[in-house]
Amino acid sequence: MSKLNNAKYDILFSDGAIIFKNINTTLGFVRYNEEAEVEYTFVNPIFRRKGLGKKLLSIVEEKKIKPIPQDLISPLGEKLFKIENKQ
Repeated sequence: MSKLNNAKYDILFSDGAIIFKNINTTLGFVRYNEEAEVEYTFVNPIFRRKGLGKKLLSIVEEKKIKPIPQDLISPLGEKLFKIENKQ
């Protein structure tokens, strides 16, 4: 599993969303509400298993709010939050 290098993508911030993108595509994003409930997390299948989802959640945490999931809709999303909640 190779990790992503920050130099290979840009991080964009907007109200309730953090987006990772490069010149060609969106690598991933997270949407969250004011209570830090994560409404949606997406990682482009080409970039999965490289720590991108974990990094998105860590940026939400850096805003001094602990991200918590809303109802999870995928096994990968469930796995991501199990990993994050162990720390």
